[in-house]
Amino acid sequence: PSPSPSASPTRSPSPSPSPSPSPSPSPSVSPSASPSSSPSSSPTGGTGACRVSATVNAWNSGLTEDITITNTGSSAVNGWSLAFTLPSGQTITSGWNATYSPSSGQVTATNVSYNGSISAGGSTQIGFQANHTGNAGKPTSFTLNGATCTVS
Repeated sequence: PSPSPSASPTRSPSPSPSPSPSPSPSPSVSPSASPSSSPSSSPTGGTGACRVSATVNAWNSGLTEDITITNTGSSAVNGWSLAFTLPSGQTITSGWNATYSPSSGQVTATNVSYNGSISAGGSTQIGFQANHTGNAGKPTSFTLNGATCTVS
């Protein structure tokens, strides 16, 4: 009976190296799952987890567009990108409350330091000034972090 307890501690160190490689893959899986599910689950929560309303004020060859982004999801959006396509002939000359890139075609507006979080049920307003060559229309669809928004 005495040798049994000493065999038990000898086996104890043996399983110890085995669990140590096991936690190694876990942390690498966890970080990759965390970033991909966190940004997509916040704004994605299904189609329509965001609502966008846009108002255009146009004149001769220029316009301004005011955009309100509303988070209709159940959790905050932390860090956002709003993608939309400008109508043909429009080029953004300046903008506010977001960084716009590129200035024409398929545009992405990215949050700035002071409006990166949109609480559940909350909204933020952005906008831009643009030149146009006769088409002063507004974009017809928007996606927030890849999720299609309802347009109102």
